[in-house]
Amino acid sequence: MEAAFPDLITVAGDGDTTVGDLIGEYTQGDSGGYTFQYGPLVAAMTEGRALLIDDATLISPKVLAALYPAMDGRRQIQVKAHKGETIKAEPGFYVVAGHNPGVHGAVLTEALASRFSVQVQVGTDYDLALALRIDARVVRVARHLARQVELGETGWAPQLRELLSYQKTEAVLGTRAALANLIGIAPVEDRDAVAEAVGKIVGVGQVAPLTLGRQLSAASASAARQHPGSAGAGRRSSR
Repeated sequence: MEAAFPDLITVAGDGDTTVGDLIGEYTQGDSGGYTFQYGPLVAAMTEGRALLIDDATLISPKVLAALYPAMDGRRQIQVKAHKGETIKAEPGFYVVAGHNPGVHGAVLTEALASRFSVQVQVGTDYDLALALRIDARVVRVARHLARQVELGETGWAPQLRELLSYQKTEAVLGTRAALANLIGIAPVEDRDAVAEAVGKIVGVGQVAPLTLGRQLSAASASAARQHPGSAGAGRRSSR
C-alpha cells in the first residue's frame, strides 16, 4: 500500500485505539493551554488522501463507528469534541482496512464489512516460505492447516510471520522447542489440531506448548540454598 500510495496515512489499530486517536483531541501545549489536534481521519478527509487502518478489527466496534459517516454516502463526520464541527471528505479520500481473522479478539462486524465495496482475501505464499529456506515439513504443516481452515475444520493456520518466527526459534533452541512454540502460538482452541498436524507430518510426537517446569517446594528450595554453603564450609574447615 505504501509503495502504491506515497501519501498514504496509516493508523495501527489495537484494543486501546480511541475515537480521539482517529478524529482528534485536545492536547496541552508548552504554555499550559489546550488546543485541538486533528487526527488522521480528519487529515485524510480534508486532504483527499487514502487512510489505511491496519488491524482494524482489533479496534472496538464503538470506536470504529466514528468512521461510518465518512465511509458511506454522507462522506462527512461531526467532530463533537470540537464545537460539533462538520468535516467533509474531499475527492480522493477513501478508507482501506487490514483484517486478520486469525488474531484473537479480532471482530469484523457486518456494519463495518458492508461499508467496504471491495474485499480482497490475501493468503500466505507458502512457496515464498520454501524459498526462504523454512523447514519444508513445517511448511507442509501450515498448508495442511490452511486447507482445514478453508473447510471449517479448524480456525488457525500459521502465516508467513509465524513461519519466519519458527525459523529463528529453531536456529536458537532447536527443532523440538520451535515446534512447541509454534503450537503455543496457536489459539487455545486450535492447539490440538496443530499438535496433531505436527505429529503426523513432521513425525515428532508428544509435543506440547512451551511451559515453565514445576516449582520447588519451599522446603526443597531452602535445602538447595543451604547445601552449597554447608559443603563449602566443610571443605574450608578440613584444610
